[in-house]
Amino acid sequence: MKRILTFFAALLMAGSAHAAELGDDGLHKEPWFRDTFKDMREDLAEANAEGKRFVVMIEQRGCIYCTKMHEEVYSDPEVKKLIEDNFYVVQINMFGDIEVTDFDGEALAEKDAVKRWNALFTPTILFFPEDVGADLTAAQAAVVTMPGAFGKWTTVNLLNWVLEKGYEGDEPFQKYHARKFAEQQG
Repeated sequence: MKRILTFFAALLMAGSAHAAELGDDGLHKEPWFRDTFKDMREDLAEANAEGKRFVVMIEQRGCIYCTKMHEEVYSDPEVKKLIEDNFYVVQINMFGDIEVTDFDGEALAEKDAVKRWNALFTPTILFFPEDVGADLTAAQAAVVTMPGAFGKWTTVNLLNWVLEKGYEGDEPFQKYHARKFAEQQG
């Protein structure tokens, strides 16, 4: 009986090791999130200075798909390293009140920026080019928008496709992903 209890205790501890930390706002927190003034122009400049790609991750309290991404995908060592090494990530609360300054200089609450960007679902991840015109909104500037939760390999392949600037080429992401996934499984 003691062995069975020890086994179940080990299972519980292993499961909780991947639990994502929640902040006071109810959103998941990652060590690679950047705590900024949420000025898109400044954040882009900082990302460029670090040689990283600027990303905005829109999430909301209680989002089961956000939880899935944090607990099953972002916790994977390969995904975590890929993000930490290559991306400058700022989290936006879909219903938050913190001020965000868009690329075109308009300052508004997070919830109003999210509406302006037509982001309807969480998580939604916006990936930006290294240069953004001063007359564009984040939605207009994004080179890729990832709406929803995906598994490890779709996420890894999308991150790499962005890093390789696949959006500038002739191979759409779906074909890139199918090719890379076959290589990863082979």
